[in-house]
This record gives sequence, C-alpha cells and structure tokens, in this order.
Amino acid sequence: MSSELACTVVIPTYNRSALLRHTLDSLTRQHLPTDQFEVIVVDDGSTDDTADLAASYRDRLDLRYHYQPDEGFRAAAARNIGIADARSPICVFADSGVMLHADNLNQHVTSHQSHPGPTAVLAYIYGCTDTGAYSKLIGERLDVDDLDGSIERMQAQRECRDVRELFYDRYGEDLSRIPAPWQIFWTGNVSAETHQLRAVGGFDEQFRTWGGEDLDLGYRLHRDGAHFIFNRQAKAVHIPHERVLEAVIEDGERSHRYMAEKYRTPVIDLLAELPMERYFDFNELVAELLTQPAPSGRS
Repeated sequence: MSSELACTVVIPTYNRSALLRHTLDSLTRQHLPTDQFEVIVVDDGSTDDTADLAASYRDRLDLRYHYQPDEGFRAAAARNIGIADARSPICVFADSGVMLHADNLNQHVTSHQSHPGPTAVLAYIYGCTDTGAYSKLIGERLDVDDLDGSIERMQAQRECRDVRELFYDRYGEDLSRIPAPWQIFWTGNVSAETHQLRAVGGFDEQFRTWGGEDLDLGYRLHRDGAHFIFNRQAKAVHIPHERVLEAVIEDGERSHRYMAEKYRTPVIDLLAELPMERYFDFNELVAELLTQPAPSGRS
C-alpha cells in the first residue's frame, strides 16, 4: 500500500463539535486508505470541546488541528490555513456536519487524475438547501450508523436532493458547456488542486460573513484555467442545523456587491445585480452577455 498522500481534507469549524464528530466519523470509514489522505481541522475560535474532539481522532486519522482566535466570521482565513499546511496535491473542502459517503474521497481523487491540467471538482450534497426544507425528512431518513445506505436510498428515491439539481436540470451536468460553472462552487464538498489554490491566492479573507468566499475563489480558479467537472458519485449528506434564510440572502447579496467592486467586470456586475430568487438564471444571462462585444476590452 502506498503511503503517498492523495488528498487533504480541509474542515473549518466553529463551536460545532457535535457536527464535526459526524464529519470525522465519516472520514474514518473512507475506502481511500487512511495513509493516503490527511485531515486538517481549523478552529475559528471555538469555546466548546472542539480541540479535544479533534485530538481524539488522531489515532484513526492523519489529523492536524489549528486554532485561530475568535475575531468574527473567518472561514476564509481558516481554509487558507488548511491550504498552506496541505502536503498533498489535492485539497478537498468539507464543512462541519457534512458526512461523506465512504467512496467520496476516492471519487474526488479519481476525477482529478482523469483530467489533464488543473481541475476543480463539484460534488453532491444531499440535504443541501438554504431553506431548511429537508430538516425533518433527513432526520427520518439518515441513519448515521448506516451512512452509505442512507445516502444511497436518498439517491435511489430522489429525496433530499441538492438544491443545485435546479441548475443541473436546466444546464446539464457537463460543466465545460457552461460559461460560469464557478457559480455553484460551494465548499461544503468540492476539491481543487493545491498548487493552483496557492497560485490564485486562496480564499479572499475580506469575506467576513456567510457565503461568497467560495464563489470568489471559484471565479479566480476558472479564470486561471481550471477545468470544472461535476461528480455526482462524490456524494455526501448535510446534517441540518439552524440558519436564518433572511440572513443568508442578505449575506449573499453583500458578497456579490463586494465582488463587483473588486473585479469590475460585466460578468460579476451581472451577478451583483441579479435578485437572489433568480440565482439560477445567471449562466443563461452570462451566455447572452458573452455574445455581445465587451465594452472597453473588459471580460
């Protein structure tokens, strides 16, 4: 068995040790041998037992724990610590409370190995929604002691589907045919190549509220030539936790405005102007925009 690391799993967390436990449990069950991946947990200033919990997995996982003081929401900075510390060619980003199917890491690694050049892999998260609509159903369907079976039943019965199914139904699953695949680069379950993540500057640490830093990074990866692919079999399930929809929308809109000020390109201006209820119209509008002459040489 090779001891060469195939990937690094980066997990930012804050005061969610119970959810983190579920995520780490799922990593102990991966088909990818444990000596072929490492786990980096970056604590954004927790006051619960996150540090002790992370330490308790060191006999089962190649795990390193980093702590940064609580100075507000700093998920971008936390993920950058993971990128800087990664010893493998691929970083897989997962969130606390996302439980990975046992074949998840194998699928991420295989996707990267199957495509020449820099690649970004968008995977699948059952229960991924901003509305909390699946909370009760996931509670009924998810058996944490039979995680793979639970996910496979959700897949077979088309239940608790990732909200991005609206995107795939509309545009298809071949992301090479879509002008802005980075729009759905959500870091609950995605991967990218470590050298390219470092080359484009990692996550923008000016994002200090929920959301936005992942789209921003995806945009820069895309502009830097990353090939975006979707792998439905790199699947996971999101354990519901409290989130206020109004705050999610407000944070998202604020992030889009920041990106517009940062890049000043027609594509990002379009994103900032688009109402959140029309979010999945974006790629259609970008395609229309790109058929028009670019003013002042902007792209």
